[in-house]
Amino acid sequence: MPTFVYMTRCDGCGQCVDICPSDIMHIDKTYRRAYNIEPNFCWECYSCVKACPQHAIDVRGYADFAPLGHSVRVLREEEKGSISWKIKYRDGRVKEFTFPIRTTPWGSIQSPSDYAVPDANALGSVMLAHEPEALKVKTLPTLPPKKKV
Repeated sequence: MPTFVYMTRCDGCGQCVDICPSDIMHIDKTYRRAYNIEPNFCWECYSCVKACPQHAIDVRGYADFAPLGHSVRVLREEEKGSISWKIKYRDGRVKEFTFPIRTTPWGSIQSPSDYAVPDANALGSVMLAHEPEALKVKTLPTLPPKKKV
């Protein structure tokens, strides 16, 4: 479900632009409002929906679950730490879903600058920086070697 912006709600803060991983949220230079420049490239991560303090970003439902005449409303409730979806079908049925905005407490993720600089030998490793320590595990799980048949 690609996103779209209600121009009358948007204040042009740019939080959606900063967080969009596919770089499709832009600020219109004339109106200073956000818009999705290419809905077909939307990853449907809804980071922009979650980040928008004005609740100005909504989603278009696909015809397979929400036929013409439907509405999909997204509500970000930061004080509750949740994002809610309300789908109203044209026959009057309403479905509501609520999910946490995040799965870790606010402020619990360290900034990259808080970690020690990785040593140069780490560049040749298959591990990401600070693995497995940052994941708080002794070792990463591995697959057993293939058995010869």
